[in-house]
Amino acid sequence: MDETLKGKIVVDDTTYNTYLTKKYINRKQISPVNPNIITAFIPGVIKEILVKKGDSVYKGQPLLILEAMKMKNRVFSHRDGVIDDILVKIDERVSKDQPVVKFSD
Repeated sequence: MDETLKGKIVVDDTTYNTYLTKKYINRKQISPVNPNIITAFIPGVIKEILVKKGDSVYKGQPLLILEAMKMKNRVFSHRDGVIDDILVKIDERVSKDQPVVKFSD
């Protein structure tokens, strides 16, 4: 096996030598989560927007309705804050992980 694919993995304070597959090396890297952005958790269509720019919201407050597979899913605020921007429109089709709402810093 190619030496460049050698790696180490730590499990329960024990280090193991291993070989990393090319698929693992070429995987999509995890991006840090931006606490100021709410993203769509599934692909669907925006059916209703319940807040507007400048609104103060609280953690757990519904922000919009995302319809997927004929089910209406509420997207909730994950924190208290002020809405800086609504990044979608009603009847807009969104993909998974697409930003939909932005909070002020």
